[in-house]
Amino acid sequence: MAFRKFLLVCCLFTAMTPRLLAVEGMWFPVFISQQIEQMQQMGLNLSSEDLYDEFNASLKDGIVRFGRGCTGSFISDGGLILTNHHCGYGQIQRHSSVENDYLTHGFWAGSRGEELPNPGLTISILVRMEDVTARVVEAIEPGMTETAREKAVREVSRKISDEASEADRYEAQVSPFFYGNEYFLFVYEIYKDVRLVGAP
Repeated sequence: MAFRKFLLVCCLFTAMTPRLLAVEGMWFPVFISQQIEQMQQMGLNLSSEDLYDEFNASLKDGIVRFGRGCTGSFISDGGLILTNHHCGYGQIQRHSSVENDYLTHGFWAGSRGEELPNPGLTISILVRMEDVTARVVEAIEPGMTETAREKAVREVSRKISDEASEADRYEAQVSPFFYGNEYFLFVYEIYKDVRLVGAP
């Protein structure tokens, strides 16, 4: 009997709860202006330029790619970045020892001189992204074998990336999306001096 009352209460609660909706999908920063109106109707108080602007400071400049794929964000004008604990776990572990078990007891640098360097770890900041689908598709000829098609896409992607790197000033890569139906160029500025400042 008690279980039935519990079940009834749960059903009533579910019936009274307003319907929740989730708007999902991949919203590329370069195309944010196409979705900004919908986002503003949902309560966003920023403009598309506040989120993504290739030529001026915007939110994209505060978000970083930490290492090989984690994200992080700047929290100071001195370059201090926060990321998830698991993203820096390997670096924290490398700096740990029996005497200084930073994974268990944490670590906090008291000054810049106490920050711990992490050779090989990089931070990437998106400079810009661009839809290069038309240029990649131009390299594909009708009747090509799959192998020839892949080679043509690889070669034109490398050429586009090399041009965008501006003589190794930036790291650039062309990535396929939507099962190879669209191609986007990502241009990043890379920072190699990444130091451990704190770990809880």
